[in-house]
Amino acid sequence: MTPRIESKIFETLDKMPNEPVFCWQNTWWSRAAFHELIDECESRLTESQFKKGQKIALLLPNSPIMLAVTIAVWRLGGTIVPIDPKGGYVPILNQILHADVFATITYIGCSSLVPLISEEGIPCVITPLDSPGEIIAGRSTDLDSPDTAVIFYTSGTTGTPKAVPLTHDNIMSFFSSCAGHFTDVTDDDVFFNAIPDFNAYGLLGNAILPLLLGAKQLILQSFMPAKKALESMKNAEVTVLLTVPSMLSLIFRALKNGAVSPRSLRYILVGADRLPEKFHKKATDFFGLEIMEGYGLTETSSVVALPPLGKKKPGTLGTFISCVKAEIRDADGNVLPHGGEGNLWLSGDSVATSYYRNPTLTEERFKDGWFNTSDIAKIDEDGYLTLVGRTTDMIFVGGFKVYSSEVEKVIAEHPDVAEVAVVGIPRPLSGEIVKACIVVKDGHTVTSKEIIEFCKRKMAYYKVPRIIEFIDIMPRSPIGDILKRNLIHEE
Repeated sequence: MTPRIESKIFETLDKMPNEPVFCWQNTWWSRAAFHELIDECESRLTESQFKKGQKIALLLPNSPIMLAVTIAVWRLGGTIVPIDPKGGYVPILNQILHADVFATITYIGCSSLVPLISEEGIPCVITPLDSPGEIIAGRSTDLDSPDTAVIFYTSGTTGTPKAVPLTHDNIMSFFSSCAGHFTDVTDDDVFFNAIPDFNAYGLLGNAILPLLLGAKQLILQSFMPAKKALESMKNAEVTVLLTVPSMLSLIFRALKNGAVSPRSLRYILVGADRLPEKFHKKATDFFGLEIMEGYGLTETSSVVALPPLGKKKPGTLGTFISCVKAEIRDADGNVLPHGGEGNLWLSGDSVATSYYRNPTLTEERFKDGWFNTSDIAKIDEDGYLTLVGRTTDMIFVGGFKVYSSEVEKVIAEHPDVAEVAVVGIPRPLSGEIVKACIVVKDGHTVTSKEIIEFCKRKMAYYKVPRIIEFIDIMPRSPIGDILKRNLIHEE
C-alpha cells in the first residue's frame, strides 16, 4: 500500500530535527519548529470538530501556515481545497460552495471577503501566516473519501466549476517518479517556492516535493518585485528553480537592469506555458545553465514529462515519468504510430479518474482508465514528447490557463453586448494577454472601461481582458464559424 503524503513528510522532519526546512521572511525554520506548527494546527482543527472526510478551503498565499494546515488536514484524514485568494468574489464563492467545505481559512489580505463568505453560511476565519489561527466554528458537511488529498480548481467563473480531485496515491506516485529525474538532490538543495500554492505545479512541485526529498525551500508570499525575489534567492542560496515563463521573463529583465544573479542555481525547470526559444540562450548567459522544459496538467498531478538529465532533445518536452503511459490517438480513437500527430491520452497512477461533482465533463474526458488531455502532440521513437497544438481554445496568461469560452460567457451576460469573441494576443512578458472583440447591440452604447469593470466583478484577475475592441461584424467562415485568426493582430 502506498504511504500517505503526510507520513512520508513526518519521516523526513523527524530526521535531524535541528536541520533547516524553509526560509520565511529571511529567517530559517528548523524541521522541529515546523513540526510543532503542524501539531498546533492539528490541535486547533481537532478542537474545531473537524472530521475525517471533510474539506477545508484555503485562501492563502505561500506561507508556513499554508503548508502546516495542509499537512494537519491530511493527518486528520481531510482534504484541502486551495483557492486563488485574488480570484474574485463570484468564482471564489462558487468554488467554496461547490466543494461543500467545513470552513474557509484566509489571511488579513482578504479580510474583505470574510463577511461575504460568512453570509453564505460558510465559516471564514483569518489566520496569521506563520502561527496557528483560532478555533473554527465549522459547519456540518457531507463526508468524502479520506483518500482525497486535494481538490484543485482549474477553471470556472460562473456555473459549475471544473475541479480536479487528487488522491494521496496519485500524488505519491508522481513524487516517486519525479525523484528519478532529480537523483542528485540532497538535503543541501534549496527549492524556490514562489509559484502560488493554489496551483498544482506550485503546491506539489515547489512546496511538497522538497519536503519529501528532505531538501529545503525558500517561501515567498509574493514573487514581485523580481529584483527583491532575486535578492532573496541569493541570500537563501536557492539551487532548484521551478518556475513559469512569465516569472522567468521578469527575472531576466531584473538581471539585465543590474540585479544580482544567484550563482547557487543548479536546476531550472519551466512549465505551465509556452517557453520562448530565446529564453534558452538567456538562461545560459545569465546562469550558465540549460532550461529543463517540462509538460504537465493538474489532472495528472502536475508534471508528466521531463527531459532526462543530460539527455535533452531540442524542441521536445522530454520523456514521460515512469508512472505514466501515453498514447497518441486520431479523432476516431485509433492509436497512431511513433511520429504521428493526434490527441494525447494519458493513463497511470498519478492521473486523476474524474472531475469532482461533474459527471458530464468526466464522461467527456475520462474513458476506460485514460484521460484525454485535449492537446495535439506527437511522440518520437525515443519516447520524447512534442506539443503541436491544443484542441481547446486556450489562452496562456502568465502561466495560468484561460479558456476563451469562459470569458465569452461572462461578457455575453452584459446587457449591451450582442456578440463577443475572445482571443489571446502574444506578449513577451506575460505569454499572452486576453483580448475581447465585441459587437454592441443596436441602439446600445458601452465603453471599454465598463466591460472591464463588469468582468472584474465576475472572474479572476488574469482572465479579465486587457484589450477591448468594438467591431461592426464578426468575421465568419462559409459555415458560420467565427474566424478568430482574423481577430488576432498587434495593438
